[in-house]
Amino acid sequence: MARWTIDTPTTLDLDGVVALRVRAISGSVAVLSTSERPCLDVSSVTGQPLLVSHEAGILTITYPDLSWEGLLGWLRPDTHAANITIAVPKDCPAQVGAVRASSLVSGIDGKTAVRSLSGSITLDEVTGSVAADTVSGDVDARGLSGKIGFKSVSGDLTLADSTLRKLEAKTLSGRITADLAEAHGALKITTVSGPVIIRLPADASTQVHVRSTAGRVLSDVPGLSFPGQQSANTLTGTLGTGSGRLSVTTMSGQVTLLERGDEGTPGPHTEGDAT
Repeated sequence: MARWTIDTPTTLDLDGVVALRVRAISGSVAVLSTSERPCLDVSSVTGQPLLVSHEAGILTITYPDLSWEGLLGWLRPDTHAANITIAVPKDCPAQVGAVRASSLVSGIDGKTAVRSLSGSITLDEVTGSVAADTVSGDVDARGLSGKIGFKSVSGDLTLADSTLRKLEAKTLSGRITADLAEAHGALKITTVSGPVIIRLPADASTQVHVRSTAGRVLSDVPGLSFPGQQSANTLTGTLGTGSGRLSVTTMSGQVTLLERGDEGTPGPHTEGDAT
């Protein structure tokens, strides 16, 4: 097993990485896919040094007293920071935990888990299974085509140009915005007060059930209806063959469903009418 203590800018070329585990406090973490030799680049380090180990193909980058389980409860005003970039094979499973550091995962096809207290999370062209948990950090994702699970207290989730097989998103007050290139999978969104905006393609094939207990439901998607005289907060219907399922439930958040226009632009916005 190889071990390093890194307290200055360092670059390490590695023989092979079959799994990645990163724990960070402040600064940034970038996980990039590569077809070449795996590499770790630490461009800056302040405060406590990083501990790096490479054993049986598992690359671990961490601090002495920072665990995955205790990550979201980290409240110390420490000034430890590092800017870390790791290039690994496309199919490498990655587990990234950050307190305040921003996290980027790009081009990975393996199982990905990202956990953050307040740092932002960016997912770019990630095609495998993703679990993203945050307290107040926002998650921005583009070009996803696998499965994603999202949990937050107040952090927002923004999905752009994605073709998800499965989405399960839960938040208290965070905003969820999903721009879907395809809508054939199982999509379930639950919020307490967080607003939800979803853009569906014109050829969407899904069963739709939307309900806001105390909030407004708006839609310009043909084929969906507001059943009953007193049910403007409930929207249902079947689009296409109904091969997928879209479920949105919120206590007081507003839900808006839009149809993608030409070249992915939204169509005219109209409010649902219960009468």
